[in-house]
Amino acid sequence: MQFLYFDPGLGAMVIQVVIAAVAGVILFSRNLIYKIKLFFGIEKKVDIFDDIDINDTDLENKNNSEQ
Repeated sequence: MQFLYFDPGLGAMVIQVVIAAVAGVILFSRNLIYKIKLFFGIEKKVDIFDDIDINDTDLENKNNSEQ
């Protein structure tokens, strides 16, 4: 019977792989659940730029003041 040797580098790599796998599953499942809810109309689509109010005149005034 052979015993495997786990040095600190390999142990850290194993821990990193486990944490990355768990994080990947969580992020993937959240996105998948959101898309399923969106498809069935349970959740409304969120527009993150909806609350930003910038008028074209504001941009023109800023460009004119820089020149």
